[in-house]
This record gives sequence, C-alpha cells and structure tokens, in this order.
Amino acid sequence: MRRGPAPGGSVADIDFYELLEVERTADDKTIKSSYRRLAMLHHPDRNPGDKEAEARFKAISQAYDCLKDPQKRAAYDRFGHAAFQNGGGAGGGPQDFSGFSDIFENIFGEFMGGGRGQRGGVRRGADLRYDMEITLEDAFHGKTAEIEIDVSQSCEPCQGTGAKAGTAARTCSTCNGAGKVRAQQGFFVVERTCPSCMGQGQTIADPCPSCRGEGRVDREKTLSVKIPPGVDEGTRIRMTGEGEAGARGAPAGDLYIFIHVARHPVFQRDGTTLFARCPVSITTAALGGTIRVPGLDKAAYDIRIPAGIQSGKQLRQRGAGMPVLNGRGHGDMVVQIDVETPTKLTQRQKELLEEFRELETGEECPQSSGFFSKLKSMWDDLTE
Repeated sequence: MRRGPAPGGSVADIDFYELLEVERTADDKTIKSSYRRLAMLHHPDRNPGDKEAEARFKAISQAYDCLKDPQKRAAYDRFGHAAFQNGGGAGGGPQDFSGFSDIFENIFGEFMGGGRGQRGGVRRGADLRYDMEITLEDAFHGKTAEIEIDVSQSCEPCQGTGAKAGTAARTCSTCNGAGKVRAQQGFFVVERTCPSCMGQGQTIADPCPSCRGEGRVDREKTLSVKIPPGVDEGTRIRMTGEGEAGARGAPAGDLYIFIHVARHPVFQRDGTTLFARCPVSITTAALGGTIRVPGLDKAAYDIRIPAGIQSGKQLRQRGAGMPVLNGRGHGDMVVQIDVETPTKLTQRQKELLEEFRELETGEECPQSSGFFSKLKSMWDDLTE
C-alpha cells in the first residue's frame, strides 16, 4: 500500500521511518535496503513529469540521510523533525547539521573565522568491517588470505560521476556547488544541506542507467589480506580505500579486518606467552627426566623435569612463544606439569608399589606427612 502525505501536509512532514517504510527499531542494513528500493521506485527518471514522485524521492533521500547517521538518528528519535528545523521549532524543513557539534560550529563559525569551513558536497564512502577467523599457527607465522565481500564500487559506465556517458553533472544553481546554503537566524547565520542537490553540490539532468545517478553499484570483490605474524584476538587490520565507494566519485571508505583466533588443542595464549599443560607419569615426576614438546615454530623442545617435581609447577622455555607483532623477538613457552596417577597397573607393578609402601619412612613425601602430623596434633588437643 502506497503511503502519502496527510491532508493539508507535505511529504516532508511524514515520519522518517514511515517514509522509508521501516520500523523504528530497524537496523542500518534494513534501512539502507528499503531506501534503495524506494529511491528506485520514485526516481524522477522513472516517473517523468510526476511532481509527487519527485517530491517523495527528495523526502526519502532526506530521511535516509538522517537515519543512516547515528547522531542524527538519535536526535530525530528524541525530538522528531524539530531537531533539525530552524530555531528548533516551527518553519523550515529537515536540515543536515552533521551532528550536534556542527550546530555550534555553524553558529559561532562566523565570529571565529569560519570554523573548519566547507567540507564539500560529496561524502566519503562508508567504512566496512569484516571478521576473519584464523588458527593459532596462522597467527604465529602470518599468512596471506583471500576474502570476498559485497560492496558498493564505482560505476564503470559513468566512471563514478553518476551522469550518463557523454553527459556531465552541472553545478547546483541553488548553492553554487557548495552543497550547503545559509539562513539568517537573528544575529546568527546557520548552514544547512542544500535541498536542491542534497549536499552533492551538483545536479544530474541525465543519470547513468547502470547506477541510476548514484555513481556506484553493488558488486562482489575479492581482496588479498596480508596477516602479519603475532596478531592476536581483536587485532584490527585497516585496508585503506577498500570500503564502500563514495557517491558520485567521492573517496571510498576503508575496510577493517577484525581477527579472531580459533581455540588451539594444546596451547593457550596470553600476549606473547604460550601455555601448555603437560601430564607426566608418577615415575618421571619422582625420578626426573626429559619430555619433548613441539613448538608452533615447528621445532622440538626438550624440557628437563627435575626429580620430585609437583603438579602445578611451571617450566619456562625462553623464546619459544608468540612473535611480537610488528616488532622483534618472541615470547616464552610455559609448560605446566600435571603429575598423573596410574589407573591401570599390572600385577607385578602393584607388587612393586606394595614393596615401596612397606619401605616408606614418611620422609619421601614431606608435605603429606606434615599434613597428617598436624591433623593428629589437632585431634590430640581436642580429646584432652
């Protein structure tokens, strides 16, 4: 069902969410998808001579321009159209202040030398995020991986201009290419987005049929990502200019690769230190010996077990840990000893252990004998 303005009102007076035909809780992806569908439906090129379609197309664009920006959307959710109207009350249509900080800059810029000045009509493309899972071995050695993403890219037929081949965009006559117009507010001068070109600074009389005047189209792109040795969970890799293409030739945004390291069956990581729990037999723990532990660098490390070692004791192998990200050297590998009590014994092994128990004096395990001596003393005190 097509929605229209209320009697006596205008398209611009309709709630932005209603204009884009989405719920107020809609996420960014849903809002963007609905905007593209409606913009295609009401584009002036598809509705020649239809003033209502043209007005709706502009209103839809204004609504999307507000709701795609988190700051503007928060202001609109709280104050509605009044958040962007001249004087904060009646009069005027929706305006683009690029967040509350720009309101103060636009108001006081005239007295402070103009602030940052015009930023131009075209806007840089949006930044994108890609989550990549790698193994701990990949994090140790580094790797080059190929990824595929769906992203807005510059339209080839019009070379990103948005104008049909053989034609060109024209400087907006309303703002003279600035993308903004100024309005007097008592003693102040306030800037707002040009309503004619929607801040682009240019108008297109004959849009490119491939991109419908956007200057960009959605396509799948394959990228090669270089992952350096030493990356950790949450490491962010920035790929400049690989985000969404800007509208009508504006610079592209960036792509951020967020690294997630899969759980390893042997090692746990803390910074550049690798931890491994290693079970040893009771005889090795008692008599001492050597265990061989393979490292992530594909080397084998012989760890010496001192005689009489206890469970929980940690042994450190220097330089066998993770490499330092964008630096030199490696961390350490720490092996935690777990003394394992045998559960399957032959008859002869049981006989030998029985002989050993008969020969025990209590000095072989001082912690055990000391503990039970304390218990006996406590019991004697209680029974006196």
